[in-house]
Parts: sequence; C-alpha cells; structure tokens
Amino acid sequence: MNEQELRKRLEMLKSEHRDLDAAIAALTEAGDGGFVDQLQIARLKKRKLQLKDRISAIEDSLIPDIIA
Repeated sequence: MNEQELRKRLEMLKSEHRDLDAAIAALTEAGDGGFVDQLQIARLKKRKLQLKDRISAIEDSLIPDIIA
C-alpha cells in the first residue's frame, strides 16, 4: 500500500473506532434501567481494541523514525 491508501485506511479505521465508542455508550445508557447485554458490550470493546492496534500500526508506519 502506498501512503495515500494507508491514510485513507487510517481514516476509515478511526471512523469505525468512533462509531463503536458511540454504540458502546448507547448500549450502556440503554441498560441503565434494566437488562444490559454484557456479552455484546464485551465484543464491541474487543473489536475497538483491535481497531486501536491497527490504527497504531498504520500510524507507526506513516511516521518516520527519527534518531535523536
């Protein structure tokens, strides 16, 4: 992948990460009055962590190493 494709992929992953954040918050708030699907929330959080790892890997590949 070239730099432009990596940046595009990075933005897509960040967007999905934000969407998962909103979904987790909505599920948590909806469950305040009763049943909360803990399994679903756990799956979303796991997916969010996987996205964070991918985002970090792409950002590391885009930022050149600077030797101090």
